[in-house]
Amino acid sequence: MNHRERFLETLLFGTPDRTPFEPGGPRESTLHAWQQQGLEGSWSEVLYQLLDAKRGERGLAPAPWKPNQPITDLGVSFQMNPKFEEKVLEHKEGHYIVHDWMGAITEISDTYDYSYIRSPKDFVTRKWHRFPVQNLADWEERIRWRFNPKDPQRFPPDFDDRCARLRARDYPLIVSFNGPFWQLREFCGMENLCTMMLEQPDLIETMSVFWRDFGSEVLQVILDRVAPDMLHLSEDMCYKEHPMISPEMTERFCGPCYRQWIDQARSAGTELFGIDSDGHIGLLIPVWMEWGVNCVDPIEAAAGNDINEFRSMFGKKLSFRGGIDKRAIAAGGEALRRELARIRPVLTGGGYIPSCDHGVPPDISWQHFQEYSITLAEMTGWLA
Repeated sequence: MNHRERFLETLLFGTPDRTPFEPGGPRESTLHAWQQQGLEGSWSEVLYQLLDAKRGERGLAPAPWKPNQPITDLGVSFQMNPKFEEKVLEHKEGHYIVHDWMGAITEISDTYDYSYIRSPKDFVTRKWHRFPVQNLADWEERIRWRFNPKDPQRFPPDFDDRCARLRARDYPLIVSFNGPFWQLREFCGMENLCTMMLEQPDLIETMSVFWRDFGSEVLQVILDRVAPDMLHLSEDMCYKEHPMISPEMTERFCGPCYRQWIDQARSAGTELFGIDSDGHIGLLIPVWMEWGVNCVDPIEAAAGNDINEFRSMFGKKLSFRGGIDKRAIAAGGEALRRELARIRPVLTGGGYIPSCDHGVPPDISWQHFQEYSITLAEMTGWLA
């Protein structure tokens, strides 16, 4: 089986030859810590060499850790164009206050330069002072016109050639963009968005319908050329114990977006429809599933998500990616063994690609990450 076939067979509850090996990857601070702990070179290449050495000890040939084909990026942008001009408004007491590319006034430690606001290179705490949309006039004058779905700059000059290569791919193609909650949160801010759903629901509905139709138009250009293996929506709409908005609000303001995009992608041949949200997602899973979602990630253990309970509740209607408690990986030893034993029943039942339940943080040492990866490779059939 190639990487694409294995991905689909696993998440669609088929019969893969083994489960995809996806331990998770480090952010910038984690990689720096690992280098201080002795890592030299590419962390993934060093890890693959270690695992192949283990395979050799067991009389196995080196494994196909990578696809045979070079990975092609679609290069499609769902972001605003033009972006706002980035400006440092103030620098004091170890912080920058920045007018960022999304139109928000954001504060960030001067340990980082403000490009970290654009790119999730590390675990960076930010504080937001103001967002670009406070009312309908802000929406019309400051934001709406920046999202033209027919803007040719959304697609690379060689887009058709990229799609042609992707039609013959041996690795999964995942098309990912922001769901309505995530995107409207960028426009309004999280607290403002939640308040506006109560006090200005017509404005929220206006923006949600716009985002639905904008996403559909851009997505259709892709679907006319190549069918992704998964349509994946970024939402991050839950806290540690509860969602940020009620299931009823999710139905009203988000559900129509999910339905339209999922129906489009399904018509093109896509079979997997995922949502990524941190926090405790249990109350929202039934809502997402009602609109067609059949895969969730990263299933944070620290937020109280119980992957075994979810499997019991939803059976083979829902597959998973993630789910391994990052705190247990950091602890190593017996704590790690208990954690991997905890997720084993779900892994055995199919429909699950196990991985660290978020980006790999710097308190996970390079030694413990290798220990975890070796055991995970055994569990997923790569060191069997």
